[in-house]
Amino acid sequence: DTIQHVKDSKHIVVYHKGRYFKVWLYHDGRLLRPREIEQQIQKIIDDDSEPQPGEEKLAALTAGDRVPWAKARQAYFSRGKNKQSLDAVEKAAFFVTLDDFEQGYKKEDPVRSLDAYAKSLIHGRCYDRWFDKTFTLIIFKNGKIGLNAEHSWADAPIVGHLWENVMTTDYLELGYSIDGHCKGDTNPNIPVPTKLQWEIPEECQEVIEKSLSTAVALADDVDFCSFYFDTFGKGLIKKVKTSPDAFVQLALQLAHYRDMGKFSLTYEASMTRLFREGRTETVRSCTVESCRFVKAMEDPNESTENTLKFFRQAAAKHQLLYRLAMIGAGIDRHLFCLYVVSKYLAVESPFLKEVLSEPWRLSTSQTPQQHMDLKKNPEMISSGGGFGPVADDGYGVSYIILDENSIHFHVSSKISCSETDSHRFGQNIRKAMVDIMGLFNLSKNCTK
Repeated sequence: DTIQHVKDSKHIVVYHKGRYFKVWLYHDGRLLRPREIEQQIQKIIDDDSEPQPGEEKLAALTAGDRVPWAKARQAYFSRGKNKQSLDAVEKAAFFVTLDDFEQGYKKEDPVRSLDAYAKSLIHGRCYDRWFDKTFTLIIFKNGKIGLNAEHSWADAPIVGHLWENVMTTDYLELGYSIDGHCKGDTNPNIPVPTKLQWEIPEECQEVIEKSLSTAVALADDVDFCSFYFDTFGKGLIKKVKTSPDAFVQLALQLAHYRDMGKFSLTYEASMTRLFREGRTETVRSCTVESCRFVKAMEDPNESTENTLKFFRQAAAKHQLLYRLAMIGAGIDRHLFCLYVVSKYLAVESPFLKEVLSEPWRLSTSQTPQQHMDLKKNPEMISSGGGFGPVADDGYGVSYIILDENSIHFHVSSKISCSETDSHRFGQNIRKAMVDIMGLFNLSKNCTK
């Protein structure tokens, strides 16, 4: 695999009902206006042609194992119309899926609707998102939208920043006419979208089906729980003079101990963007201090005063580790660098082998809320983003601290693991959050 940098791209590729369309974004030397883009999308929706043989599930190659995809690419997509069409997909600014399903939050079924929404964005049907692209913009039948982002080129805050810009531009600046169309006029002079042409032989179709079955097995094993916590938010956490992130991380430690009956190596992503091309460093948030606090919480004979003291110490340690990670004084990237050098020098290191093989059974990340003003526009609230578990017997937890009064959580695990349960862990997180806040004798303010 390689990361390809395309200096400029003047088109997107749209997937709809098993067909691939190339849509030019420029006309007469300028970007298309919103109404003109809508016009192009409508032409795709109105196109009733059938997919070509093998075309409908083609993107499953990007969802399965990498070696079969690399071999199929060389054998079937290195020349002729297949190469031209693949180039069109890979050099597109991004990929767009017009999904046949309706998704989104439903008041009458909040739990299952959010879980289904998240699972659809993370993997869909495994053949209707192009997983090798920077990101796939997914537009559902009822107008809800979301992103599926490939992780190697950037981390979540970059995608989140893009998302907030799109939302604010669409909602606050562009808007829609009374009849629901984009503002402006259609343009009959714009060339219509072109259907990409494929010649996919039967042996390649067999590879596609195998990749699809591999991907579906993985997707069907994802147990996803997405929930909105509005008992309190960062407003009340700051009132008790605690970092909101440290508070949530200690709640996750307490919830995990209650859920699994043990402590586990914990990963929290920290940004290192103070440095040029900085990506992430690991905050190892399961510390001696956090374990002492959790044990105090679970000990009925421990005084509230002592437990609160242990909480303060654990929160201070967490903030210290986070600051160290941000300024390049963390542990894990240093260890990784030593590992790379050891491989280059062909030096065996039993220490590195052991320490880098330890599984992250609790992998966590915060999606930052960057510049949306939710006080002025509360209807623009976002549920943030999520990811799958890192370990087969662990949890993946993503959260976004939305405003003064709410936090959204995404919890993932594997159905095939008998020890984990995403919804059970979600309930433990809710309870841990409330129980910790109860230490501060502010319980009357904790509930609405």
